[in-house]
Parts: sequence; structure tokens; C-alpha cells
Amino acid sequence: MMVFFGQNGNFTKKLIMYEASFSEVIRVVLIILLIYFGLKLIIRWFGPLLLKYILRKVGKKFEQNFNQYDPSGRKKKKEGEVTIEKKPKNNSKSNNDVGEYIDYEEID
Repeated sequence: MMVFFGQNGNFTKKLIMYEASFSEVIRVVLIILLIYFGLKLIIRWFGPLLLKYILRKVGKKFEQNFNQYDPSGRKKKKEGEVTIEKKPKNNSKSNNDVGEYIDYEEID
């Protein structure tokens, strides 16, 4: 489709039809098949290598994060340094009056 400017500034559309010969259609189909099978072959050869590379990178990153993690949230102490930490007292009272117990019987 081609667009032209008219004399008054209006757009004029002109539709141009192209005919494809049989040899051009076969050529396009063969190019598409060649690209498809070429990509399939490249992925089969280089896919496992790419996957190994990505998994190795992710594994290193995971290992770094795992080694840096301290579950207690404390700063790392120097070797030989002694600290005594006490757990905070739990002053919360449990509410034993939560309701009435109902004993259910199974009916056959």
C-alpha cells in the first residue's frame, strides 16, 4: 500500500498488488525451513553448554549469598572474642479461656 499527498493536503491511498511466481514462493519456504532447522541444530549443540554456563553462574551467586547469611542477624565476631547473650523474657500470658469444649460423636 502506498500513501500519497493530494493537492489539498489530503491523503490518497493507492493499493499496489504484487504477484509472486512459483519459484519465489518455493524460495521463501526453503529459506524459512533452513532457518528453522538451522536454529534447531544450533540450539541442540549449544543449548546444553549455555545451560551449564547459566547454572554455574547461578550456583556461584547462591553460594556467595549462602556464605554471607548469618541466621542470628549478629555481626561476625573475631576469633577468640567471648560474648554472653541472654534470651529476652517472654512476658506474654496465654489466654486459656478461649471457649467451651464440645465433644462430637460420630453418627453412622
